[in-house]
Amino acid sequence: MRQLVAAMVLVAALASCTNGGPAQLLETARFEELQRNLPHARKLYREVVAAYPDTPQATEARARLAAIGEGDGAAAPAQP
Repeated sequence: MRQLVAAMVLVAALASCTNGGPAQLLETARFEELQRNLPHARKLYREVVAAYPDTPQATEARARLAAIGEGDGAAAPAQP
């Protein structure tokens, strides 16, 4: 439980950074997906795609969005 709390604090701190870049956003999205917070994970994946469309991180974000669904209620299980 302590590790989960520590991880959540770390993610919150990282997410508050103003210019984390695509790697930072993608890492936070992965964490949110693992925590089953799919609406927030989708939001972050979409942000990566919109802000950094030609990066490897955007490619991965698109793949994760396809895997977890676009939020229409037909989401697939999270797969890290």
